[in-house]
Amino acid sequence: MNTEFDAKRFSEALGIEVIDADLFQESVTHRSYLNEHRGYRLDHNERLEFLGDAVLELVVTDYLYRHYPNPEGELTSFRASIVNGEILAEIAGRLGLGDFLLMSRGEAKDTGRARMWLLANAIEAVIGALYLDQGYGAARVFIERNVISELPRVIEAGLHTDPKSRFQELSQEKTGITPSYRVLKEWGPDHDRHFTAGVFLNETLVAEGEGASKQEAQRAAAAAAIAAKGWG
Repeated sequence: MNTEFDAKRFSEALGIEVIDADLFQESVTHRSYLNEHRGYRLDHNERLEFLGDAVLELVVTDYLYRHYPNPEGELTSFRASIVNGEILAEIAGRLGLGDFLLMSRGEAKDTGRARMWLLANAIEAVIGALYLDQGYGAARVFIERNVISELPRVIEAGLHTDPKSRFQELSQEKTGITPSYRVLKEWGPDHDRHFTAGVFLNETLVAEGEGASKQEAQRAAAAAAIAAKGWG
């Protein structure tokens, strides 16, 4: 678990210039870190994450509008497919962002989905810090190099297709049943809520999925159900 921030190593790992090191240190500071370091002089990264999420969406939307002549519905699907938590966590992992996270001992032990959300949120916070540090142009270059570069792979693999719509089509075609969804579990504080949703055919639970919203958990459950049924 990290206890200090190395701006030079961070700059080299992410391929960005660091002017205001405090901004980037804040971008990798999880709320839990402050609970164990009462004298910590910076804030946690949630405000930067909020800003970075908006910058990321704008850059991706602008790029899609300029480069893809597809209808609005498809552009929306393309955008959703590369700004979701799983893809962002993959990118953060590839960049080694996890090596720089400042968090509590308990959070540092988290793996799986919990770790994924930490990484996805952190890369959005980094984008927010980069935007404040050097402006929209620098943020755009970083996003195009690391996020938008994933778009061809995502489209080719069909990852932009909404799994709920796809599972409904397949289940109606193969079984004549329209799937239904239920929240099986929810946990976490209001600012960091998580959900487990189950997808059912009649009363049979087919698969479960997790997400930071009920809708995201349902999409994850649908994707898992397609895989479980071998309908991919």
